[in-house]
Amino acid sequence: GIHLAPKEKLNIPVLFVPHAMKMYKAEVVVHVRKENGENWTCEFSAGSNKDLNRNVFLAENGEIEGILWRYPVHGIPEAPQQKLVVVRCQARQRVEQRVEMLLMGVAPDATAVTDARNSGVVNRDNSANTQEVKVTDGFSATAEFLYELQYQSNEIRSQLESLVGMHLVQKEWDTESGIVTLIFNVVFAPKKRMRKEATLMIQWTAGGAWKFPMQFIATEPEVDDVINIEAVGLNKESIVGFNLTSQTR
Repeated sequence: GIHLAPKEKLNIPVLFVPHAMKMYKAEVVVHVRKENGENWTCEFSAGSNKDLNRNVFLAENGEIEGILWRYPVHGIPEAPQQKLVVVRCQARQRVEQRVEMLLMGVAPDATAVTDARNSGVVNRDNSANTQEVKVTDGFSATAEFLYELQYQSNEIRSQLESLVGMHLVQKEWDTESGIVTLIFNVVFAPKKRMRKEATLMIQWTAGGAWKFPMQFIATEPEVDDVINIEAVGLNKESIVGFNLTSQTR
């Protein structure tokens, strides 16, 4: 019963209150009719009837009685930002560090996408409290958990991407507490002093998302060598030569 003038805008509020870390699907449907009760007249081709049957209401005389706009809505819950993870290494050195990520709120019965109009539960064998989690590096539709290191800008990506490597080495799922534990092996090999930040994004294909801020700190490198110059006398030059070898072409 909302009256809308020509070229007037209508804001439709959508409220999302998830109860579990999984995706929820819904559809916002807008049904429009003429205020004076008249219909629209329009000719359609035979190939367009399939789509029109879903998006219009046709009267007996073939005129359009009402028009539908359908807006699919996907609700993806995102956990609060987690504690900062710091990886520290001296420049021109290499460090490997085990980092443990805890994914809270993973319900064992939430492995399927939930439709807001018809919720479904997938049965699982809960004979063991700990289950192995299938995890894939990158974004693949077949994996349960996906992870990616994200950067604040392309400049930070170009400076940090080639210096950092992450590999999943251990994973487990405690179905009683709903906590998934992912342990990564992080490799950091900085070439110079820096302090850069990135975000580890972990997504569950059932809908949940977790963000773990990470900070990579490279401290001053070790001194390569000490050059001693001995004076040969007052107001006289003393010269010491040394070689520099380029490691690249």
